[in-house]
Amino acid sequence: MGSQVRFPGWTICILLALARNGLDAQAPAPAGAPQEETRRNPVAPCLEPPPLVKWEDYHGPFKKTVGMFARKVERKAVRPPRYKPDTLLCSLEAKAKFTLFLHDALDPVSFLSAGFNAGMDLAADRDPSFGLSAAGYGRRFGIDLAAQTTWRFLKDFAYPTVFSEDPRYYRLGHGSYRKRLLHAAAHSAVAFRDNGKYMFNVTEWLGTASAVALTSAYHPSDDHTFGSIIKQTGYSVSWDVGFDILREFWPEVARKLRIPFRDAAEKQ
Repeated sequence: MGSQVRFPGWTICILLALARNGLDAQAPAPAGAPQEETRRNPVAPCLEPPPLVKWEDYHGPFKKTVGMFARKVERKAVRPPRYKPDTLLCSLEAKAKFTLFLHDALDPVSFLSAGFNAGMDLAADRDPSFGLSAAGYGRRFGIDLAAQTTWRFLKDFAYPTVFSEDPRYYRLGHGSYRKRLLHAAAHSAVAFRDNGKYMFNVTEWLGTASAVALTSAYHPSDDHTFGSIIKQTGYSVSWDVGFDILREFWPEVARKLRIPFRDAAEKQ
């Protein structure tokens, strides 16, 4: 059985909601909606991005669940403010990149995603030698979780540190829908160095290919040929493009779904 892409169920639901509701890129924020705020780093000529949204930022039903999924989307997205050309958005040091990896790997959604993927593998009888029992599910869950952790380690910390690359997505946040869509898609090829300059997105391609090759070894029934790795890498990069599009338009998605994007207290 060839290597297959496994997508978390919660991301599919969000993308379907995005496609169904549509987006109006020019629509103004509702009256009283708080704006993202940045703060100047006192020890460097750069601006810190807004703090990550918290569970407390959501006041509707199931606020902890909504906040948990929103943090997963927002963790690797930053919005550069309208600042002077000689002022940069603060990048991440190696320690901060490792912290990003830990937060992403230990996020409850990561465990839910591994459980979902393990269930799909069990239903499809992927890796038949594992069996269809509870023990077989447990082995698949452990492998899927290890595979996810490998991907995040390479793409959040290892390669971004080696190549001095910022692993986050920089949200444009203004302009036409087409302009923002192209900006999100371009992130698969263009990223930022730690010094704020543009660079080829080495982490996306090299990190994905390395992760595919390593995680494929966890599944004895997968096709381990070079062609299969290239094909899987292309699928995974396409999925990352979709995720960047979701990150770009997440504020609009949150409003369409009547989810408070930022807590009003942030302005105080």
